[in-house]
Amino acid sequence: MRTAQSVETVRAAEAELMAQLPEGALMQRAAAGLAAACAGLLGRVYGARVVLLVGPGDNGGDALYAGARLARRGAGVTAVPMDPDRMHPGGLRALRAAGGRVGERLPAGRVDLVVDGLLGIGGRGGLRPAAAELAAQAAAARAAGARVVAVDLPSGVDADTGEAAGPVVTADATVVFGAYKPGLLIDPGAGHAGALRLVDIGLSLPEPPVLEALQHADVAARLPVPSSASDKYRRGVVGVAAGSARYPGAAVLAVAGAVRGGAGAVRYVGTAGDEVLARYPEALVHGGPPAKAGRVQAWVVGPGLGEGRGEVAELLEADVPLLIDADGLRGLDPSALRARSAPTLLTPHAGEAAALLGVPRAEVEAGRLSAVRELAGRFGATVLLKGATTLVCGAGAGAVRVNATGSSWLATAGSGDVLSGLAGALLAAGLPALDAGSVAAYLHGLAGRLAARGAPATAHEVALALPAAWRETFAA
Repeated sequence: MRTAQSVETVRAAEAELMAQLPEGALMQRAAAGLAAACAGLLGRVYGARVVLLVGPGDNGGDALYAGARLARRGAGVTAVPMDPDRMHPGGLRALRAAGGRVGERLPAGRVDLVVDGLLGIGGRGGLRPAAAELAAQAAAARAAGARVVAVDLPSGVDADTGEAAGPVVTADATVVFGAYKPGLLIDPGAGHAGALRLVDIGLSLPEPPVLEALQHADVAARLPVPSSASDKYRRGVVGVAAGSARYPGAAVLAVAGAVRGGAGAVRYVGTAGDEVLARYPEALVHGGPPAKAGRVQAWVVGPGLGEGRGEVAELLEADVPLLIDADGLRGLDPSALRARSAPTLLTPHAGEAAALLGVPRAEVEAGRLSAVRELAGRFGATVLLKGATTLVCGAGAGAVRVNATGSSWLATAGSGDVLSGLAGALLAAGLPALDAGSVAAYLHGLAGRLAARGAPATAHEVALALPAAWRETFAA
């Protein structure tokens, strides 16, 4: 499992380690890892043209020392400072001794690599004008073919939240020292970080992480696998209350996610019974209400319900895990959710989350981590906030999970309905809400990649790819 630590925890670990090492040793470790990563991106170091964007902090020092290592291997290295009077003195001496030079701006002509050492993990509030100008020059060099490497974090990104207030350096790769930071894994910051390379500098990090990202092995360990004694009830029966005369497809897609998500049986309740049976004859169809549909281990309610609200009110009283999505999220009363004894999983996208919080959508999109935490705390529920980087936050204290899979092709009508059915099936199989949401997001993202393979894919094709995604996690 990939984990991320807060700036406060990383800073404390760095201070503890520096107290045990000779002065400057920790920076030299970081610079060695940075130089190695830069050399890997360049392929051929000798003759390469490298530009260092140098801030006044330790990231600037890391960049200077790494630049000195590259210069000793034959690269032409130019340091461009944000503030010429506040460059790291030791790093500057090392660069000049290795044959590097200092310039006022990015040199004209070919640039092979730009190293972003403007701001470190303590940067807040966006880039100041001098840094913003250098970031713009880096963007122009990148557009002309240069690769950009960020030192620990792209400058302009908040390390703890991923928020970006104003201009940001967009990197092809970020070399991370000691521990991943949340801002590298959460949009919008994640979209600027590029490929991540973690350099072990010897930090001891005893604190629990603030962010977790499941990987194949973590998902495989959580997926329910039937035994020889299993029957459909032991595997989990999920109820799906979805669809309407206007949106029958939402019901079909939610059932698709549940059927292909490992449910022992799917009970569908709603007006789209004919459409569901035409595609999934194994579904058990009932006209409603949900209480008369039969035994279930979890319910999914909301996709395509339209104006209907009776199903939501009824299912809030059910003593089984409940997933609420789409139309079911409108007008939810936090006190009604807090009164539930069984787990609840909410699955809003940014617009729905904004409505629940009473804030503009842009505020949620700019601060996804704070939004998902606020929702989970306010409603006393596990919340899966959908998006380019999906976040899952449990109702209690603990690490937020960020999904590492996905494809931009998943931004298609009905994709969220498939996710709801899949997560509902995992709830019915007995997974806790945090695991059900994060495992479902992982499989859904992986299925999206498999279905698309670089081309448009429909939500139903994503559902069809779920078994292949499931198998892939076990094959890793």
